Amino acid sequence: MIAYIRGILSAVQDASVILDVQGVGYEIVCPNPFVFQHEMNNEITICTYHYVREDSQMLYGFKNEDEKFLFTKLISVSGIGPKGALAILGSVDVSGFAGAIEREDDKFLTGFPGIGKKTARQIILDLKGKLDSFITAPVQPVSEETPGESVSQGIMEARDALKTLGYTDKEVNAVLPKLQKEKSANTDELIRKGLALLMKN
Repeated sequence: MIAYIRGILSAVQDASVILDVQGVGYEIVCPNPFVFQHEMNNEITICTYHYVREDSQMLYGFKNEDEKFLFTKLISVSGIGPKGALAILGSVDVSGFAGAIEREDDKFLTGFPGIGKKTARQIILDLKGKLDSFITAPVQPVSEETPGESVSQGIMEARDALKTLGYTDKEVNAVLPKLQKEKSANTDELIRKGLALLMKN
């Protein structure tokens, strides 16, 4: 298996990055490739998961080992493939997701594209107790909404709204890292900030 790749970041694309390793270009599919954009033409290390099937081989890349670990756990769940796992990782931090699992928060999980109630329950059944080491704050009861959950939901809603306004996936994904740093959970405010960032680009 290919655990990581170190090379020069030569391109950032809609769904992947390309690392130049001594003249060989490795295409690595990432949850949000634009988080690496500030490292263009620099040498970086990306944690990788080598996904092998009879008809295909893919390299999936992550900022750190925690993201990679969560990806491997997600694709072990029935009904979750690499595409679904990447969609989750692209819009939530590992700690926030782990907290939702421990709270058995179906509503949080069904907020992700392609995740229905049945799949959400399967995720909880398979992963509860296996991600608690990533939780950085006490787990709240299901009925209580945590700030992390609100912000994550607001980010997803803002992302969808910006796409509805006509911006491409590439344009929206480019500003998501900055929006994720915002403490506001208000969707309208996140949309306004997203629009301001998009107009600057």
